[in-house]
Amino acid sequence: MIEEVLSNLYKIELPLPQNPLGGVNCYLLKGEGQFLLIDTGMNRQECRQEIYSDLRSLDVDLKKTDIFITHFHADHLGLATSLATETSTIYLNSVEVPVVGNLEKHWRETSGFARLHGFPENELDKALRAHPGYRYGLRDCADFSILEEGDRIRIGDYSFVCIETPGHSPGHMCLYEPNKKILVSGDHILIDITPNIQLWSDKGDPLNEYLKSLDRIYDLGVDLVLPGHRDIFTNHKKRIQEIKLHHEVRANEILSILEKGGQTAYEVASQMRWDVSYGFWKLFPISQKWFAVGEALSHLKYLKERKMIRQDMQRQKVVSLTLT
Repeated sequence: MIEEVLSNLYKIELPLPQNPLGGVNCYLLKGEGQFLLIDTGMNRQECRQEIYSDLRSLDVDLKKTDIFITHFHADHLGLATSLATETSTIYLNSVEVPVVGNLEKHWRETSGFARLHGFPENELDKALRAHPGYRYGLRDCADFSILEEGDRIRIGDYSFVCIETPGHSPGHMCLYEPNKKILVSGDHILIDITPNIQLWSDKGDPLNEYLKSLDRIYDLGVDLVLPGHRDIFTNHKKRIQEIKLHHEVRANEILSILEKGGQTAYEVASQMRWDVSYGFWKLFPISQKWFAVGEALSHLKYLKERKMIRQDMQRQKVVSLTLT
């Protein structure tokens, strides 16, 4: 589905069947004999059919099209190599290029971390194979052109500045057009859902990084936010305040759960409130359990780094997380 946002700037919404997100937004910019596509959708037939049809409707010449990827998640990166031609440049951040180059290692390490934190052994393989990132991710190698903080992408009347906003993913990057006051936010801020902040490694503190990234864009002059999912919106400052409050409430909820005693991240996630229709934890699809545990882990790490909880190990497994 195509929506003209501004002159020579179009939103293309691609379907994500059987996915709570419903769809993913890509953006197409037209310049003088050139095009820029921002994000690509999953590597699945429904996305492929829609984006090729929409690009034809917009008279896009893929041989004159470059691709910018906000972050490496499959719903944003999956079709990049399918759409790129020999004359295309695919832009991605420096943090995630090595991850995309060795996805087998990435999935092996995330599975090991899930096991460490109580994800049941008999569910792990099923969770991995059901994960949309595993099923619909990039299938071919890509030669990425790396972008970093402050780099610019110019296309027609638009000149975007790259802003590093880690949190939702380790190298997430937004694009900001200061003259037109447009923020292409990817999954950094969304209008009616909170971006999933997950931890699948001992490294980093993604929730803390995410909150800092929200602060980085708070004072920008923004009239229009172009997000990776759902509707385009205004008043990004109000939305940032709402998201920050959400994570504060979430952290306090976890502390209340741990008042009952030491538990694994999997056990904590099973007691948290989730905005889903499944009712009981045992009814959650296995892929949704994976996302829930990852979200719980990011908040637990945030609390642990602030010495509000401690982690107890036994035989190389996290036996429990408890209040200090």
